[in-house]
Amino acid sequence: MLYSLKKTVDAVVKNFRTKMFHLRTCAAKLRPLTASQTVKTFSQNRPAAARTFQQIRCYSAPVAAEPFLSGTSSNYVEEMYCAWLENPKSVHKSWDIFFRNTNAGAPPGTAYQSPLPLSRGSLAAVAHAQSLVEAQPNVDKLVEDHLAVQSLIRAYQIRGHHVAQLDPLGILDADLDSSVPADIISSTDKLDLAVFKERLRMLTVGGFYGLDESDLDKVFHLPTTTFIGGQESALPLREIIRRLEMAYCQHIGVEFMFINDLEQCQWIRQKFETPGIMQFTNEEKRTLLARLVRSTRFEEFLQRKWSSEKRFGLEGCEVLIPALKTIIDKSSENGVDYVIMGMPHRGRLNVLANVIRKELEQIFCQFDSKLEAADEGAGCKFNCLPHQARRCSAHLGMYHRRINRVTDRNITLSLVANPSHLEAADPVVMGKTKAEQFYCGDTEGKKVMSILLHGDAAFAGQGIVYETFHLSDLPSYTTHGTVHVVVNNQIGFTTDPRMARSSPYPTDVARVVNAPIFHVNSDDPEAVMYVCKVAAEWRSTFHKDVVVDLVCYRRNGHNEMDEPMFTQPLMYKQIRKQKPVLQKYAELLVSQGVVNQPEYEEEISKYDKICEEAFARSKDEKILHIKHWLDSPWPGFFTLDGQPRSMSCPSTGLTEDILTHIGNVASSVPVENFTIHGGLSRILKTRGEMVKNRTVDWALAEYMAFGSLLKEGIHIRLSGQDVERGTFSHRHHVLHDQNVDKRTCIPMNHLWPNQAPYTVCNSSLSEYGVLGFELGFAMASPNALVLWEAQFGDFHNTAQCIIDQFICPGQAKWVRQNGIVLLLPHGMEGMGPEHSSARPERFLQMCNDDPDVLPDLKEANFDINQLYDCNWVVVNCSTPGNFFHVLRRQILLPFRKPLIIFTPKSLLRHPEARSSFDEMLPGTHFQRVIPEDGPAAQNPENVKRLLFCTGKVYYDLTRERKARDMVGQVAITRIEQLSPFPFDLLLKEVQKYPNAELAWCQEEHKNQGYYDYVKPRLRTTISRAKPVWYAGRDPAAAPATGNKKTHLTELQRLLDTAFDLDVFKNFS
Repeated sequence: MLYSLKKTVDAVVKNFRTKMFHLRTCAAKLRPLTASQTVKTFSQNRPAAARTFQQIRCYSAPVAAEPFLSGTSSNYVEEMYCAWLENPKSVHKSWDIFFRNTNAGAPPGTAYQSPLPLSRGSLAAVAHAQSLVEAQPNVDKLVEDHLAVQSLIRAYQIRGHHVAQLDPLGILDADLDSSVPADIISSTDKLDLAVFKERLRMLTVGGFYGLDESDLDKVFHLPTTTFIGGQESALPLREIIRRLEMAYCQHIGVEFMFINDLEQCQWIRQKFETPGIMQFTNEEKRTLLARLVRSTRFEEFLQRKWSSEKRFGLEGCEVLIPALKTIIDKSSENGVDYVIMGMPHRGRLNVLANVIRKELEQIFCQFDSKLEAADEGAGCKFNCLPHQARRCSAHLGMYHRRINRVTDRNITLSLVANPSHLEAADPVVMGKTKAEQFYCGDTEGKKVMSILLHGDAAFAGQGIVYETFHLSDLPSYTTHGTVHVVVNNQIGFTTDPRMARSSPYPTDVARVVNAPIFHVNSDDPEAVMYVCKVAAEWRSTFHKDVVVDLVCYRRNGHNEMDEPMFTQPLMYKQIRKQKPVLQKYAELLVSQGVVNQPEYEEEISKYDKICEEAFARSKDEKILHIKHWLDSPWPGFFTLDGQPRSMSCPSTGLTEDILTHIGNVASSVPVENFTIHGGLSRILKTRGEMVKNRTVDWALAEYMAFGSLLKEGIHIRLSGQDVERGTFSHRHHVLHDQNVDKRTCIPMNHLWPNQAPYTVCNSSLSEYGVLGFELGFAMASPNALVLWEAQFGDFHNTAQCIIDQFICPGQAKWVRQNGIVLLLPHGMEGMGPEHSSARPERFLQMCNDDPDVLPDLKEANFDINQLYDCNWVVVNCSTPGNFFHVLRRQILLPFRKPLIIFTPKSLLRHPEARSSFDEMLPGTHFQRVIPEDGPAAQNPENVKRLLFCTGKVYYDLTRERKARDMVGQVAITRIEQLSPFPFDLLLKEVQKYPNAELAWCQEEHKNQGYYDYVKPRLRTTISRAKPVWYAGRDPAAAPATGNKKTHLTELQRLLDTAFDLDVFKNFS
């Protein structure tokens, strides 16, 4: 009988080569699915089912000796194997022999041994066995039904979220598709027998599962890839479907089956499938209710007091506050003590009040039209007008340390300031988080974490979201997991989601990094809390990103003054009927006996009283103290009132011993048995020769600036595309062993015994995301030099949002200083319109100084005060030595300002672009202006023309001047620091050459470059006593020509203009 039974099984299944030693691995990879033709037929019969289940099968050459090992039978064989592991006698002897041979290492095709031939004496036994076989259930049907049930379970795990009840309004499908996936038997019908029969009939007609109504009460063994059984290993089909419905088709939709890690998938299944796992104690329910009361009543209080103000309230998603607090509570319980948050403006006041715990009176006073912004902050002119003050708190940041009442542990919360550009703060938050982890030695993200809040339209529409996700797992950028919370209003301003995205969900971008996505109906607070708890546990367990999609609605328009009925009439008719979530949940808890009505009303009265008392105190606030809204305070760097500890800068020079030591390390390989490239050996040899000759080129000057700061305990982080080697192969800060893969050496980290660490990291091919990340990193501490280098200068324009919204106005908007450095390769080298210009005109146009006002040149520490008052510093160095000084000055200044450096390309190897050690010794400083020091300076009365220039063109001018033998007639002065403008030094230069006409020379086109910035300031310097002529290229739309000959012609024309002493006479 058993022999015949075995033959029957062999006839059902197909061949697949494997070893049973790897059985469990193969079983996990195989997908026991029916033929794809079945699905095709079914989908043709059901055109409404838009998402048809596409079958995938693995094929390989058959091994005839083991015909029962196939994709369709893997689960059946695995069950036999599990039974054998528990008790070898529980399976037939042939299975016992097979499993023993496999575990002993038998090769494929040899483990299975057919039972011995039957003897003549056993014919009677054969006849008896045959009768028993005929009486047995149809094994073919049994196997197929089990496989069908397993496919059904998998279908719910993959597609159950498509039919989950996610929309609290009940009018939209969260995935924008009203059809039911073809391979899910029931959905919203809650197992209504009539509907079930119809669905089952349609599935059976197509042969998709081959199940029948009579199978509903049949018991099926459950696979190891589900937890719906709890302690049971088998369940009736009816109960299997019911439990799958409860796990995947209620108020939580789980997207996770795209994750390619079995352990992670099993973890999620266990969290959502285990029967009864989503249980809350009465105390937890009361805490949840209290948090909902605070969230809801806060918005209602603001609406009562300031009904005509825009506040971007949270109505419709009040559950966000308890959701965030749950994430923070669970993370605190798991050891996190610092949470950095970023969010858009909707709900920001509520988060500040009820999550960060900002004093309510500090929030309420923002709405006072008489409030004055008397806080000048750390050097910023924060002219916050009264009407602006009311919007400030929708964008300002916050930093607060408090006790977490649930875990009784200290927790620090930081909410990063944000512009109105949605999602722009995402990489900034990530960078700040990475920095805080770095400074506290948190290499696994167990102490510091980030939470990012998003809107549904922005999450789907803004490319920076994608860029930020792709930084999440890179070694030098990972923050070891971020919890993303999407406030899914199901609308973007006025745009319907069906017109706002092509993907089913706004969260689909997260799938690219295998982040699980938990959709949840925001009108089910307990479901929201459970999902947030799981999200925090996921992040703590796997240190990877996770997304919580709060499917909600927006009770008002985009703001409280907006009329949403213009564009969404049906939605807002339903919203007006919608009972608030607080009322719903309170009624539920009262019905459950968790709280009674008087207790609920007392909770409301208690919080209302808190708001009223804070409102009364807010009337005493007459001044807006912006420094109270800092998201990144720097303790000890400034005085207690936020001012610099001095207004001077020490010498940026170094002793010759230090310069020599750094140069020797930069020209060697400090690791033994390390083979470098032959070409790099020549580069290092050249560096060594320069050190002996007491000179430096651009790369060596940078090396000495970095190395000396590391010695002083300053962490340095250099990031960008290809920065390790350098775009122009000049830097080579990371050496690669030519014989051992991935073996590298960073000589900069071998300079001093107790030096600060040096981080140099090639970034992903992203500017917007990476520059935002580095800006966030620089926010965390003033005692670090953080640099971002563009591969070419013009690449910064894809990061323009970070430059325009954060770097340029950051201090003016948020009283937040930042010392980030931008290295932007720039120069007209005849290489065409791409990669020639770093667009200096854009940076100069955004400088905050007045071109028509001459400052007080007699002011003490004039140059430092200029730096203190500016919004950023713009330089174009012409010598390696000056580049060295400006990098060191960036740290030695008693305050922090962004530094924009237009770096050279051809000058990196120009033989004249060298600096002596003498220019870098103690007592030397950064030169804002480098005056003429040749024959013209010896006889200034004879000088006919004084040329001002900046950067590389200086070397073209000196070459041409020498060729024309005009070294005594034309003086050339280099403006190294363009902004703040060096009025004082340039005035001295002009006064030195009384008979000279003035001209500005640049290699850029007239409508680009520096001319429009320099000319009015130079005229102001000389009280408009003389004209300032122009020598340069004509205006043009493109930054440079694409023709080499034209480039040279244009260059010669500007040189002719610069040295033709009669060219401007006709214009006088």
